[in-house]
Amino acid sequence: MASIDIAYYSIAISRVAHAHIELPNDANAWEKRDNPHYNRPVKTVFLLHGYQNDLTEWPTHAPVRETALKYNLAMVMPYGGNSFYLDAKGRGNSYCRFIGEELPKYLQNTLGLSDRREDNYIGGISMGGFGAIHTAYSYPERFERAFAMSPALIVNAIKDIPESFSDPMADYDYYSSVFGPLNELDSSRNSPEFLLRELKRSDSRIPPLFQACGTEDFLIKNNREFLHVLEELSAPHVYHEGHGTHEFSFWNKYLTPAIHFLLTGEDDAQNNM
Repeated sequence: MASIDIAYYSIAISRVAHAHIELPNDANAWEKRDNPHYNRPVKTVFLLHGYQNDLTEWPTHAPVRETALKYNLAMVMPYGGNSFYLDAKGRGNSYCRFIGEELPKYLQNTLGLSDRREDNYIGGISMGGFGAIHTAYSYPERFERAFAMSPALIVNAIKDIPESFSDPMADYDYYSSVFGPLNELDSSRNSPEFLLRELKRSDSRIPPLFQACGTEDFLIKNNREFLHVLEELSAPHVYHEGHGTHEFSFWNKYLTPAIHFLLTGEDDAQNNM
C-alpha cells in the first residue's frame, strides 16, 4: 500500500497543485485472497474535501486507507481551496477543469491509472459533495458514477442575496467571485441543476448519483430541493436520509454503501451500514 503526495504545476489553476493518494499497488497475497476486487485492475475514486478544509480532511476523519485496500481503489484527494471546485472568472481559477480533466490525465500518465470512464468515480462531502455532483455533470464522459454526502447545494440560497450580505461563513463578494453573477445562476454552468437540465434536454448521459444527508444537517432543505429536481427529471440517483448532523460520524456510516454504489450501481445501504 503506497501513500503518495504529489505536487505539480497546474495550468488550470496557475500554481502548484497538491494531491494525496492511497494506492493499493502492493497488497499482500492474504489481503487479495477471496477478494473479487483484485480480479480486475485498480479503479480510481476522487475524494473532494469540504469548505475551509484541505486534502488531509478525508484521511484524517475517514477510513480511506482501509477502503482503498479492501476495494482495490486508488483514492485521490486533491486540494481545492474554497473554490467549490468551479471555474471562476480569471486565469488560475479553473478548479472544475483541474478536477475533471487535468488531474485525472496527469495521474493516468504518471501512475498508469485507467482512463476508462468505467474505472473513474468522484465523491465528496459538503462543498466537496457539491463539487462531486457538479464535476460529474460537467464531465459525464469521464466519471461513471458519483456520491455526495451532505452536498452544499446552495445555489438557490445565494442567488438572491444582496450585496450587503455577510455571515460567519462567507459574504456576497466571496460568493460572486466563486459562482459568478449570482442573479444569473439559474442559467449558469456553475449550477448543478442547470447542468442536469442541460444533460436531460440534450438526451446526454447522466452519471448516477448516491446522495445522503442527515436530518439534523443545516443543509437538509437544500438536499431535499435537489432531490425533487432529480425526481422531476428522472435522473438516476439513490437518496438516503438518517439521523445526524454535518460531520464525519454521519458521513462514515454511508461511506461503504457509497463505494458499493460507485462500483456496482446498486443501492445496498441497508446491508452495508
